[in-house]
Amino acid sequence: MTQVLLLLGSNIEKEHNFPAAMRLLAKRVQILATSAVYESQPVGTLNQPAFWNAATLIEWSEDVVALKLILGEIEQQLGRIRVADPNAPRTIDLDITLFGDDVFEYAGRQIPDPELLEYAHIAVPSAEIIPNWQHPITRETLTTIAATIVKKQPHAITKIGALQW
Repeated sequence: MTQVLLLLGSNIEKEHNFPAAMRLLAKRVQILATSAVYESQPVGTLNQPAFWNAATLIEWSEDVVALKLILGEIEQQLGRIRVADPNAPRTIDLDITLFGDDVFEYAGRQIPDPELLEYAHIAVPSAEIIPNWQHPITRETLTTIAATIVKKQPHAITKIGALQW
């Protein structure tokens, strides 16, 4: 079994889509932990609603291809429409942030997600549920990574509260 860290994001009907995504995910994978929900301003395309983000830790016994298929199915069920702009508004986004301690590329995405080292909306919820996990490349703990980012961007995210699903 591999522990996998996923990041959830939504800025369209997020009050509905966040819990719906978690319920659908729980039917397909074993959820070990879920962070609180955090609100952040969008990256890139700025004239859109704020995002909600949360991290969830799951246990997974298959390869990344099988997991990505499940995540894509959940996104489709919740009305995710992919467009050319990777920062466009979305009903739900389910991204693999860490896949155990593995380092690889799949379908044009780097694992671990390099944005884990850049953005508070990824690092802070991740560190909340697995604070001592060491980044497979930098070997820094997620707590250290989150603290470094928050120090540079102290108002980047706001904790909303526990995710009710």
